[in-house]
Amino acid sequence: MYLPAEGIEEYMLPCLIKKTIGVDCLGCGMQRSIVLILKGEFVAAFYMYPAIYPVIFLFVFLIFDNYFKVKHSERIKFGLAALTLITIVTNYILKF
Repeated sequence: MYLPAEGIEEYMLPCLIKKTIGVDCLGCGMQRSIVLILKGEFVAAFYMYPAIYPVIFLFVFLIFDNYFKVKHSERIKFGLAALTLITIVTNYILKF
């Protein structure tokens, strides 16, 4: 089923942590950021959730690494995972 980027907001899942506790979680803003990327608003996506690009790079590399042999892939995976985690935690701290 094809969903245009304009109407996809209706299908977003609510953040259960924010609903129950009332505090943003580490992933709050990721869905909206992905929608902004699908709409072509790349800078707005970064401002919505700065960790979106490290997350995308990590997943793209993980998929690529499954199909092709990459030299030092474990180091690259660790580096991308560390960059992603640092970006997520830094963004979370700066929100408060």
